[in-house]
Amino acid sequence: MTVARTICLGFVAVILLGAILLTMPFSTGNGNWNDPIVALFTSTSAVCVTGLAVVDTGTEFSFLGQLFIALLAQIGGLGYMTTTTFLMLLIGRKFDLRQKVAIQQALDRPGMSGSTQIIRSIIATTLLFEITGVFLLMIAFVPEKGWQEGTWLAIFHSVSAWNNAGFSLFKDNLIGYQSSPLVIITIGSLIIFGGIGYQVILDMYLWLRDRIIKKTSCLVFSLDFKVATSTTLILLVVGTIAIFLIELRNDSIFGQLNLSDKLLVAWFQSVSTRTAGFNSIDIGKMTNAGLFIMIALMFIGASPGGTGGGIKTTTLRVLTSCTKAILQGKEEVLLYNRKIAISLILKAVGVVFGSLATVIVATVLISITDPKLAFIQILFEVVSAFGTVGLSTGITATISTAAKLILILTMYIGRVGVLLLMSSILGDPRPSRIHYPEENLLVG
Repeated sequence: MTVARTICLGFVAVILLGAILLTMPFSTGNGNWNDPIVALFTSTSAVCVTGLAVVDTGTEFSFLGQLFIALLAQIGGLGYMTTTTFLMLLIGRKFDLRQKVAIQQALDRPGMSGSTQIIRSIIATTLLFEITGVFLLMIAFVPEKGWQEGTWLAIFHSVSAWNNAGFSLFKDNLIGYQSSPLVIITIGSLIIFGGIGYQVILDMYLWLRDRIIKKTSCLVFSLDFKVATSTTLILLVVGTIAIFLIELRNDSIFGQLNLSDKLLVAWFQSVSTRTAGFNSIDIGKMTNAGLFIMIALMFIGASPGGTGGGIKTTTLRVLTSCTKAILQGKEEVLLYNRKIAISLILKAVGVVFGSLATVIVATVLISITDPKLAFIQILFEVVSAFGTVGLSTGITATISTAAKLILILTMYIGRVGVLLLMSSILGDPRPSRIHYPEENLLVG
């Protein structure tokens, strides 16, 4: 049982447990037994923080069912190893070397030192942002829905937003609040900070602390921080402008909204498309050009160490830097005056190749099982599932059982990661001392 297998099987165990709980009569709105496929799909979508739903979460599930979905999304956002490690800390157990290695691989950290402190900081950061989100959303929901319902709506949506899960208890998701800056900006901010990565937030906090106390030697930002923040900012700006300009004349999307509301909707959809899955517009009425822009954003996803999916922002920057180095005739790949190791470049290539292969295979299979669906709808749904986004053109509830099972597997692969899943199947790589001669090959 390798570390990779422990993580992958851990996610499977949580998904199956969630499916069992969501099948029970006390989890459904009508008190009857739930369809096992619906329960399995919903549990997978929650644990993989995707947000794709085959039924309306707000009406088809009881309060207990909604609570289970929120807890599954919380576990999925934190990650299996982070959650189990936190539970070990609560009962006072100490880590052994194997658990430290598992935390290192699960969080993609360079070393094993400080495992206890990083887990505690992750939990503290999560609680701080989620509680802040709850109080802000209560200002919007409580006057409209009352204290009891409004508070639960605020808690559910805050947890869902921070973990980039995309589940909503409203039938139209957030379309009814598309002109509410408080709701849109609060949920959008939770999505951004949840997806940017815990290490980036920690670096930001330490830098602000050093500035406030006027420390002589301030923190120097890591390469992870620079790449994650700059790439996130670029993608948000580009996504907002692209969605705004492409859909500007689409009355089905922006309707009679004023300019500020149109910009707010375009910004939020650019934020949510990266991995969250909330929608303040009807995705099914978007143009093909707009859908392709969203597919690209969904495929890229969030940053490493965050609650989102996709190939990650750092992978994109490594590959674009490789392309830049080739065009400039350089033999070294540089990022912010730092040389990128060959092993990281190979890892980035492996992530993109494995991700593309997964998307292609899933798209072909669903095209076979559901031939009446439009290709753009199938591709959008598959990329949304793989990127653990949760946006849909409206076909999730109508696809066949076989297509739902394919999406379940796609969501799972997208959450645990292509390389980690392959490592769990093939086992840990064995080092080799054999070196082969080098030879040129025509490429491109």
